[in-house]
Amino acid sequence: MLIIPSVIRVIVYRGVPAMAMLRLPTRASDGKANLHRGGVGVGIDLSTGKTLVGIQKNRYIDNHPETGHPLRDRQIPHWQTILEMAAKLGDKTEFGYLGVDIVLDRQKGPLLLEINARPGLSIQIANQEGLIPRLEAIDSALPKLSGIQDKIAFSQKTFAVEIR
Repeated sequence: MLIIPSVIRVIVYRGVPAMAMLRLPTRASDGKANLHRGGVGVGIDLSTGKTLVGIQKNRYIDNHPETGHPLRDRQIPHWQTILEMAAKLGDKTEFGYLGVDIVLDRQKGPLLLEINARPGLSIQIANQEGLIPRLEAIDSALPKLSGIQDKIAFSQKTFAVEIR
């Protein structure tokens, strides 16, 4: 079971999902899913929608510091829909690089919370990987990708993560 309320952030570059993480609130972050205030970030495998390693205050953690719930290997519900929402928003805006924040509603499913023109870079720590190689891969492949589904399929195939 996921800890609610949480925010799923997907970094989208030129309409292609490049990296994702789950952001979880804590008492230290005053109930907000803000990593700079003490919230928890958990990397997400773009291919499967399963969570990877957690971070809090730039330290790796295995369990949520307050609930004790394991952070690793949790399936994000509605994963394909989340990627489609993020990719469509990336295609429709004039931003080449953006962060799409999505929340999950029990009845309605994924809902757009906000779009960030300058999302933070802590997502790289949560995914234990830098963004630059992924952005370069997207630049190289983009001329061959025709449409949202191609972009998502490329992202899921190219950026699949072996559980560490």
